[in-house]
Amino acid sequence: MDDDRRITGLSEVPTDGTLLFTFRDGFDLGEAILTKLDDGSVVAFRNYCQHWTDVRLDKGSGALVRNGDIICQKHGATFGQETGYCDFGPCEGATLDTVDVEVSGDAVYLADDSLDFEHLGPSGEHDLSSGSRIDFTGT
Repeated sequence: MDDDRRITGLSEVPTDGTLLFTFRDGFDLGEAILTKLDDGSVVAFRNYCQHWTDVRLDKGSGALVRNGDIICQKHGATFGQETGYCDFGPCEGATLDTVDVEVSGDAVYLADDSLDFEHLGPSGEHDLSSGSRIDFTGT
């Protein structure tokens, strides 16, 4: 794989959380989260909840992953870590949007040719999540 499509080393991707990265889609920036499955494979999803797409799952320190589910901390929706399918919450039945990645050797690469890898971490654009909404933590 091409070095400018390399996202990170395989050992940096957590199984009990997510690793956030920024990509470019034409002129727009987007965010995606990587998570490692029990079999060592890696999946990536766009970094937003299907209930309110302005709510980020990972705000920069890793999304909460528990018992094989990625948790939206805004309203408690749970998405299967392997599939992105929501089996609980207000968006039950929806599926997180995937981003194609590939593991080659000891690294993870962006495999979607329509996107360009920018950097690890958040996009730097402000969080569109409204502070006026009550989140799952009660704040």
